[in-house]
Amino acid sequence: MAQALADRYRRWFEYECDSHAKVLASLEAVPAAQRSTPAFQKAVSLMAHIAAARQMWLFRFGVGKELPREFFPEGLGLSELARGVAEAQAAWLMYLGRLDEREIARVFEYRSYEGQWFRNTIEDILTQLFGHSWYHRGQIAALLRSLGSEPPVTDFVFWTREPIPPGRPD
Repeated sequence: MAQALADRYRRWFEYECDSHAKVLASLEAVPAAQRSTPAFQKAVSLMAHIAAARQMWLFRFGVGKELPREFFPEGLGLSELARGVAEAQAAWLMYLGRLDEREIARVFEYRSYEGQWFRNTIEDILTQLFGHSWYHRGQIAALLRSLGSEPPVTDFVFWTREPIPPGRPD
């Protein structure tokens, strides 16, 4: 059961990586004239925040290099954003590659940015992270629409669908 759970988190992360690649491509497709708008800058900042949050949790788990300097990075260019997303994904691929039942159940303590101490299981945070990305990708999609751009489809169901060939008997 727990190994199946670890595989589920790895699958969700694979989906997340694909979704983030689509978001980065959609940000690149925004015309240069609109890239200085507050909506575009907010979309970039939200995507950078997703990567920063992932890095923060690895640090809190005790396996990350350092706590991100900024939790909502601002003023990033698209190449800096892509580099930050790639670095976070590479670190998470390493972590998830060794994820097992014991690690999923591990309880850890950490200090919030506000200074208070908390305790969670790794499972709690792995679940939180995927919801966190979905939430912010939705915000980014709304910001892209406000700029007249078409956001990518990143719904999980579209990622998992398997088409049935035509002519299937009823």
